[in-house]
Amino acid sequence: MSDQGYFGQYGGSFIPEILYSSQQELLKHYREAMADPSFIASVKKEMQEYSGRPTPLTFCPNLTKQIGGAQIYLKREDLNHSGAHKMNNVIGQGLLTKRMGKKRVIAETGAGQHGVATALISARLGLECTIYMGAKDIARQYPNVFWMKQLGATVIPVTTGSQTLTDALDEALRDWTSSYEDTHYLIGTSCGCEPFPEMVAGFQSVIGEEVKEQAMAQFGAMPDKIYACVGGGSNACGIMLPFVGTDTELIGVEAGGRGDGPGDHAKRFNTDQAKFGISQGYATKFLQDDQGQLAPTHSISAGLDYVGVSPILADLGDRGLVRMTSANDEEVIAALKTLIRAEGIIPALESSHAVAGGLREAAKLDSSQRIVINISGRGDKDIFTIAKALDDKPFNEFLHSYLAQE
Repeated sequence: MSDQGYFGQYGGSFIPEILYSSQQELLKHYREAMADPSFIASVKKEMQEYSGRPTPLTFCPNLTKQIGGAQIYLKREDLNHSGAHKMNNVIGQGLLTKRMGKKRVIAETGAGQHGVATALISARLGLECTIYMGAKDIARQYPNVFWMKQLGATVIPVTTGSQTLTDALDEALRDWTSSYEDTHYLIGTSCGCEPFPEMVAGFQSVIGEEVKEQAMAQFGAMPDKIYACVGGGSNACGIMLPFVGTDTELIGVEAGGRGDGPGDHAKRFNTDQAKFGISQGYATKFLQDDQGQLAPTHSISAGLDYVGVSPILADLGDRGLVRMTSANDEEVIAALKTLIRAEGIIPALESSHAVAGGLREAAKLDSSQRIVINISGRGDKDIFTIAKALDDKPFNEFLHSYLAQE
């Protein structure tokens, strides 16, 4: 548990006065809920019966042989209902929304997985749902937008700024300032003001807790290394936090994008372009320009191009408890192709960053070592982006012919 929402120098609550009472109400209900065994039981029940937990820890014999180093295991969050780890958090916050007596939720989304998950749980729990999504992300992730709308959610395109996740989060915060009396802001990553970083990371920690049990059952030891992609940080926090302070090394893989120049990547670590800053309700490492304004970002994956990072991960990085690396767009596509062909598993582009980082290092390790890569989501949503990156002409021809049909 954090101290007043702080993790080292990061975190806190930097919000408009109009949101103070709503934030305090949320904090009170969250603390009470987490101390209530019946609430915890209801979250676990919904995770099992609705989302399909626990997700497997899958050994990759073909990939292990092909890479020729450590034994490779995948934590299969892609097998959650909705196809991503996002369900863990929305189940917890959705039930908390009902407990608070709120009738509406709002959310921001980048790749659309959090948007779909929020729309799913809203339909299940009978909540009104509004999703803010950058216009650029809508264009490259439209299948997810389609399903959000079918589930009854209102999807609002954000056309300001870079038209991506950062701007969607800003618009969701604006909505919350005028609707907080009957609305819960169901934030999708472990960022924002207290208690959101702790709350999202807490609901996602089921990932790491399961890995601990599964690793002991399957090979009788803890993993030597764990890899997770890092955008905002929810899947990384989820799999890593239960291992903090153990002998397992924790490695985050950021979006290296198309280069190291400003606007070409989304790396908040190992770069002088990210600095301590306060924005969107909290303090963390933000990519900034020379005037201290939030800088543009790029990633082939819509879910990793966030300008900031979880205050929890920023603090763990400073303390040397998490090591951060990155993978560029080309490495990501190569890793995705390798996993698909070797094991018949289709990872999301976000998760493929973790795969790229993991495979790169696995080759240098001993065969007695075991690594776990978090497959935070499946790649169905990325079919258009992947087909474009692979220059798949038959797919392009199919799209043209299909759209030309009456």
